[in-house]
Amino acid sequence: MSDSNSPQEWNTLAERVACHVENYLSGLEAVARGEAGTHTVPMLLLEVSQVILAGAQLGASADVILPDNWEPEVGDDPDLDQVRSGLADRLADIDEYVEVFDPYKDTEPTAYRLSDDLVDVASDLVHGLRHYQQGRPLEALWWWQYSYFNHWGNHAGAALRALHAVVANARLDVSEEAAVAG
Repeated sequence: MSDSNSPQEWNTLAERVACHVENYLSGLEAVARGEAGTHTVPMLLLEVSQVILAGAQLGASADVILPDNWEPEVGDDPDLDQVRSGLADRLADIDEYVEVFDPYKDTEPTAYRLSDDLVDVASDLVHGLRHYQQGRPLEALWWWQYSYFNHWGNHAGAALRALHAVVANARLDVSEEAAVAG
């Protein structure tokens, strides 16, 4: 995208990001309800990877500037505590992990919870989606971009690394056991 995007370019980006957001939210809710079964972690890895693609598109785009430099009110965001607790139940054995959140500024690892990270991402995304659904794609893009850099991008990246480690360790451990047994 150029430094100054046309309304059509912004609308196209908003539509693309909204699709990623809707898929992430519905996937997260399904996993929280237990619908992924034994595929919980790989499904979450897929959902987070795909929403990070939306974040990368926002990060590579020009800064979204609102005409009046303010965000219209959208009302209260939905309560995601049920999703958070459903995820915590499904991720009980791996929910807690440590992360160096900012590799350039942090010197010590900090404890995090996957369930919290995944829902923090959802919370930021659903707020922007509400703007989009109310016919305000520029406000949606502004929110998604701002919160990507300020909040959800870090949480999604940390969750992605934690989920990847779980999947990689499980797959590599199985491969090593098969090689020893074979």
